This record gives sequence, structure tokens and C-alpha cells, in this order.
Amino acid sequence: MSILNVFVTADNISRELRLSKDATIDSVKAKFEPITGISPTFQQLELCDKDNKFVMSLEGHPPGTMLGAFPISDYWTIRVIDLNPSSVRGQYSDVSLVKKFELTEEEYEKRTDSVLAFMRRNNLGRFNDAISDNSSTSDQNHAYEEAAKNIKVGDRCEVDIGGDALRRRGIVRFIGSTEFTTGIWVGVQYDEPLGKNDGSVQDVRYFTCPPNYGSFVRPDKIQTGDFPEESLLSDEDM
Repeated sequence: MSILNVFVTADNISRELRLSKDATIDSVKAKFEPITGISPTFQQLELCDKDNKFVMSLEGHPPGTMLGAFPISDYWTIRVIDLNPSSVRGQYSDVSLVKKFELTEEEYEKRTDSVLAFMRRNNLGRFNDAISDNSSTSDQNHAYEEAAKNIKVGDRCEVDIGGDALRRRGIVRFIGSTEFTTGIWVGVQYDEPLGKNDGSVQDVRYFTCPPNYGSFVRPDKIQTGDFPEESLLSDEDM
């Protein structure tokens, strides 16, 4: 049994197939149907050489005639012509004839078999909390760096830790990164013993001040300016 490599064409379809020379023309047409979409009843086969020039028709021969009965060689072309007058030309190659399946965004969100659902289940892309947190942290650190540009060591300042009643005054003693967490921090020596440390955290010293006068705050909580030192005693106590 000899095997041939041939090209099968119809409309805009072109496929390479391996066919046996012992295959009958009827069996060849049956193989072509799922490729071309043309019923064997309406197929007219033409043989073309390697230069795609017409050689002869494969029609009008007795039933059972085999492919090897024709002067066919490797990489020749068998052209399939559709003789069905009611068929739609190009229906297997013209994507404009295919009805699109469309979903609204709300419908797509509800599907469980979509790429979006797969990403959500596996914490990928925008559903990856680590990526989201990292992006948010990067933006926040950039904001801290911008706020720190307006602060200098030695500036008088007021620290907003939550409303007017919780504003504390002091002096800027440190600006920069720390070992206890990431980002930019401002070390402040308060005028009163309202802090949490003496300028050191976890045995690492960043500045020096009396115990409980030191604190570290983010730059966006700091306002520098002419903030005179306030007395611990009110006018009523004096």
C-alpha cells in the first residue's frame, strides 16, 4: 500500500492529508466531508499538480475506482467543488457568519467556568491579596516620602494622633527608615512625657531623649511650624 501526501482545498479551506493509493474515490469523498462540509453527493473532485495547475477531473469513472488509478504524486492538490446550489459559500471559513456568544459583565461575573472564576479561586492577578497589598504599600510609602521632604531635624512640630484633643507638640529628632518596620518614620521628642520610648526601639537607637518622651510617627501626621512649648500646668494650677 502506497501513501500519498496531498493538499485538499475547498473555498478558503486548505488541509494536508495522507491518503492511500488503494482508497476509492467514494471513500476519499467521505474523508473530505468533515473537512470541507460538503456532502459526498455534491463533491466534484479536480486534480492539480504541485503548481496548482489543473491536470484532470476525478469524476465520471466506474464505482470502486482507486486513487492510484490517476497520475497523482506527493503534494499535489485535490480541489473540492461544491455542486449543491442551495449551500452557503464560505460558511466554514467566513467567521462573519458565526453568531457571537456575548455576556454582560454581570453575567460573566456570576459564571463559575470562566477564566475570571479560575483566577478568583486561585488568588491570581487582581485577586492576589499579596500583590494588592504590595501595590497599596508602595503607594503609601511614596506618600510618606513626599511628606517627609517638608520636615527637618530640629523643627518644632505638632503631631496629630487623632483629633484636636490628641495633638502633641515636640521637636523632630529623626527622619528616615527603621529596622522595626518598613517605610519612612519621624522620631519626635515630645514636650511632655507622653511618648513610648527614649528614642530607641528594640535595642536600636535612632535619637536620644528622656524616657517616655520619644515616639515614632508617620510623616503625614507631622505639621512643622512655630509651635511654642506648652507647660504641663494649666493657668488654674498656677
